[in-house]
Amino acid sequence: MKKTLFIKNAAVLTSTGLILRLFGIIFKIWLTRMIGQEGIGLYQIVFSFYVLASTFATTGIPTAVTRLCGDEANSKKGIKRIISITLLITVVLACITVFLLYFGADFISVKILSELRASLSIRIMGFSLPFTGICSCLRGYFIARRKATPPAVSQILEQIARILFVLVGINLTGTARIDVVCATVMLADAVAEGISCLFLAVIYRRDLSKLKNGKAPSLSHGDILKKTGEIAVPITGGRYLNSFLRTFENVLVPKKLIKFGCSGESALSMLGMIKGSALPILFFPSTLLNSMSTLLLPELSTAEKKRNAAAIKATIEETVTSIIFASILISALFFVYGEELGVLFYNNRAVGRLIKALAPTVPFMYLDSICDGMLKGLNKQAFTFIISVTDSIIRLGLVAIVVPKYGIHGFVAIMYFSNAFTGFLNIGMLLKTGKAKIAITKSILTPVCCAITVTLAVDLLIRSIVPDCAIVYIILTTLLSAILYIYSISKISGYNFFKNLV
Repeated sequence: MKKTLFIKNAAVLTSTGLILRLFGIIFKIWLTRMIGQEGIGLYQIVFSFYVLASTFATTGIPTAVTRLCGDEANSKKGIKRIISITLLITVVLACITVFLLYFGADFISVKILSELRASLSIRIMGFSLPFTGICSCLRGYFIARRKATPPAVSQILEQIARILFVLVGINLTGTARIDVVCATVMLADAVAEGISCLFLAVIYRRDLSKLKNGKAPSLSHGDILKKTGEIAVPITGGRYLNSFLRTFENVLVPKKLIKFGCSGESALSMLGMIKGSALPILFFPSTLLNSMSTLLLPELSTAEKKRNAAAIKATIEETVTSIIFASILISALFFVYGEELGVLFYNNRAVGRLIKALAPTVPFMYLDSICDGMLKGLNKQAFTFIISVTDSIIRLGLVAIVVPKYGIHGFVAIMYFSNAFTGFLNIGMLLKTGKAKIAITKSILTPVCCAITVTLAVDLLIRSIVPDCAIVYIILTTLLSAILYIYSISKISGYNFFKNLV
C-alpha cells in the first residue's frame, strides 16, 4: 500500500473510531445515570457473554478473509469464492449459536453467570449474531481491498442506530429496571447490526462489480477451507477461550469481593466502575492504534509472503517506537487528571481514582493491542493464542486467591501484572520475529522522564490559573503537555513525530 493511501485509510479509521468511542462513552454515561453502577456491573456481565457468543459466531474468519482476499487480489472469481465460503461458515456457526442461546438462556443465566436477571438479554442477543458475522466478513474484504471508508461508515451507522433504538425502546417500555434496560440494549444491537449488514452488502456488491475478472483463482474451494481453518482456528481458539475466561472472571470478581466483605450491590458496582467506566476512558485514545493494527495486518502479511525482511523490520521499529512515545504521554496525563475525568464524565470520584490507579498500565495495554494484531499479520496467531489463554488462566487464579484478601486493590494489582505479562511477551516475540530492535534509553527511559516532568509542571501551572474549571483544565493541560513533550523528545532523542506520521 502506498504511504499516502495508508495514511488516508488510517485517518478514516481513526476518525471513525474516535466518533464511535465518543458515542460509546456518552451512551455509557447516560446508561450509568439511568441504572447506576450496579446496573453497569450487570450490563458488563451480559456484554462479556455477548462477546463470548459473537466470538463463536464470527470466529477468526474476518482475519482469514483479509489475508486470503489479499492473496487473490488479482482474481475477481477468487475473491467471490472466498467471500461465499467464509460467509457460509459464519452464518452456519451464528445460527447454531442463536439456537443455543435462545433455548439455554435460563440455564446460562442461573448456572453460569449466577445472575437470573441476565436471562432475557441472553435470549435476545443471539438474533444479532448472523448479522455480526456477515458484517465482520465484509469488513475483512474491504480492509484487504485497502478501502477503509465502507466499514467506517457502516460502524457509525450501526452506533447511531443502536443508540436511537435504545432510547426509543426504553421510552416505550417506560421502565428503568436493570434487566429490561439490558435486554433493550441487546435488542437494539440486533436491529443496528441488521442495518449495518444491509449497508455493507449493498456496497460490497457495487465494489465487486467494478473489479476486473483478472487471473483465474489460485485457491480451490478446498484450499480456501484449509487456509481459513489454519488462520481462523488459532485466532478463534484464543478469542473464544479468552472471552470465556474473561466472562468467568466478570462473574467471579463480584463473588470474591463479597468474600472480602462487600455487599452484593457494592461488588457489582465495583465491577461496573472498573470495566464499564474506567477502562473505556483509558482505551479512548487507543483508536489510532487500533486503526494502525487493522491496516498493518495485510501489509505485514504481504511483506512476509514476499519475504521482505527489511520492510517488516522497519515497520515494526517505527510502529512500536511511535506507540511507546504516545502511550507514555497518555499514561502520564491520565495519572495527572484521572480524578477530574471521573467527576466530569460520571460524577463519581471513585471512578476517577480508578482511572488514576490504572493509568501506568496504559503503555502495556496499547502495546499489547497493536503487537497482537501485527503478530497475526506475520502468521504468529498460534503464539498470541497461547499467551492470551495463559494470561486469562493466571488472572482467574489470582482473582480467586488475591481478591478475597485485598478486595478491589488486589484486582487492580492483578491488572498491572496481567498487562505487563502479555505486553512484554508479545512485544518480545514481535521484535524477535522481525529481527527488530528498540533502544531502551532513547525510546523508553527518555520519554518516561520527559512525560513525568512535563505533565507535573504543566499540572501545577494550569491548576494555579484555572483551579475550578475541570474542562478547561483538562484541555489546556493536554495541549500544553503534548506540545512541550513533543518538543522535549525531538530535542533529546532526535525523534521526529511529524516525519514518522507522514
